[in-house]
Amino acid sequence: MTTRYTQDHEYIRLEGNIGIVGISNYAQEQLGDIVFVELPAIGATFKKGDEAAVVESVKAASEIYAPASGKVVEINDALSDEPGLINSDPANGGWIFKIEVSDSGELDSLMDEAAYADHTA
Repeated sequence: MTTRYTQDHEYIRLEGNIGIVGISNYAQEQLGDIVFVELPAIGATFKKGDEAAVVESVKAASEIYAPASGKVVEINDALSDEPGLINSDPANGGWIFKIEVSDSGELDSLMDEAAYADHTA
């Protein structure tokens, strides 16, 4: 299972044709304590780069962009009651939504972990 990253610090982890989307550990550290998450609707369709969700911290509100085109098939309801999961476990419990990816080739333009580490250094 490969994780890819966008310039805007979203990650997508592909399991078959389902992409698990969230924000990177680096991003949550920059935002500080996350207090609210506006989740997308199940069934919503996005093109790569569309605004899909919003994460609000004590410092700022940040748009979360779809790292690939597709349809939202699941959202992380736990974030409604516990948005801090993004701070404590951004890669696992703090995922934001799952998207059925319509063109996995779009992921080829995203960064792998090494390139993302360079990007955030």
